[in-house]
Amino acid sequence: MWGEGDRAERTWGLCSVCRGRVEARVFERGERVWMSKNCPRHGSQEVLISTDPGFYAQQRAMALRAGKPLRSNTETINGCPFDCGICPDHQQHSCITLLEVTSNCNLSCPICYADSSPRSGGHRSLETLCKMLDDIVQNEGQPDVVQISGGEPTTHPQIFEILAAAKARPIRHLMLNTNGLRIAQSAEFAAKLAQFAPGFEIYLQFDSLAGEACKALRGRDLVSEKRQALDRLEALGLSTTLVVTVQRGVNDLELGQLIDFALGYRCVRGLTLQPVQHAGRATDYDPAQHRLTLSEVRQAVLDQHSLFEPADIVPVPCHPDCLAMAYALKREGRATPLTGLISQQALIEAASDTITLERHPAIRRELNDLLSAGHSPESAAAGLGRLLCCLPDLKSAATLSYENVFRVMIVQFMDAESLDVRSVKRSCITIANPDGRVIPFDTYNLFYRDGLSLPESVAGRTVQLRRGPTQ
Repeated sequence: MWGEGDRAERTWGLCSVCRGRVEARVFERGERVWMSKNCPRHGSQEVLISTDPGFYAQQRAMALRAGKPLRSNTETINGCPFDCGICPDHQQHSCITLLEVTSNCNLSCPICYADSSPRSGGHRSLETLCKMLDDIVQNEGQPDVVQISGGEPTTHPQIFEILAAAKARPIRHLMLNTNGLRIAQSAEFAAKLAQFAPGFEIYLQFDSLAGEACKALRGRDLVSEKRQALDRLEALGLSTTLVVTVQRGVNDLELGQLIDFALGYRCVRGLTLQPVQHAGRATDYDPAQHRLTLSEVRQAVLDQHSLFEPADIVPVPCHPDCLAMAYALKREGRATPLTGLISQQALIEAASDTITLERHPAIRRELNDLLSAGHSPESAAAGLGRLLCCLPDLKSAATLSYENVFRVMIVQFMDAESLDVRSVKRSCITIANPDGRVIPFDTYNLFYRDGLSLPESVAGRTVQLRRGPTQ
């Protein structure tokens, strides 16, 4: 691919100590991809970016022409990542926007990126949240996905009014990010949630089937309560994604078992695997020992389960450095990888600006749509049907529904160790702020969450909010 010399990729990163912007090089050494940085104050630093140079090259080649938001929210003053957001230099619209409705939580997880707990702050007012929803709509027009989050959003006394307000706006798909405890405790509460379907999904924190792993990640054994919550969602037929926060030495050897577990539920549409982001409350987390790259999680899935081959787990075009995905079809008790139905070369050709796009316009259109991170249940099913209609050996696409979709998605949020400005500019998972800004998840948890600040080198230069018309 490249070496440590002049062919190394040049970019900007962060000093992992002071979090100031520093020059960085990305290069291959010993079948690994590394980033080296040098801070004038804190010296040389080196971080592992990928354990698979071939897949890293595929990620870098997969980026599509970006679709920018309808407007930017700040001016460019300090340079990325210190003008969030979204500033005019940002290259990707928001596939997923989080609306944090409260900083309160009914748990005190050792790895909480928001540092939430039962003692944390309070609930945002419905009036404030409605304004934030309007800001999201103004940025996106018709937002692909909005996730109601926190803290633990189900602790908000007006959670149903919040969900109703979101459903009243032109949002294509609504998710509720939850640890599931209130769903487990109350059948009535779960049934009220189901009233917001279709176009509504539960994003259920589900890290492990082992009590000790739950204790390490969440502070106590939650396995029985998680299962009870999932059983309620199964009975209601409410679409659910299981969200697994992955930490080396805790639950990284359990991914194959979790895939099997998820395939056993009709309501589960897949798993999202998120390596721990070194941000917020990271008790006993040592990046040198516990950090996992996207490529390591991808390889763990391949090693631990026979469902997918390497060609099935591909970069997501909207943000290929940090997102990878595999789709499968569930039919007649069996799961079949979707991406295995098309050659890897066709996938690459369909998702890049090459002359071959003219030869495969249908595949190009459907795959780009199918591999978008911002997919609703209905559009995913429709996309699958249209895509399979393009393949001559499959005749029954019309019988597919979202219950036939199974997705494994790997989401790696950058932290001070791994941040690459090139990638930050393509971040498509964002967090809304009450002042009108919509900020990339990666940088929000490093600089912009309450109690955090920009490094000294830029802290004196205030970013101005843009209140002008759509760009």
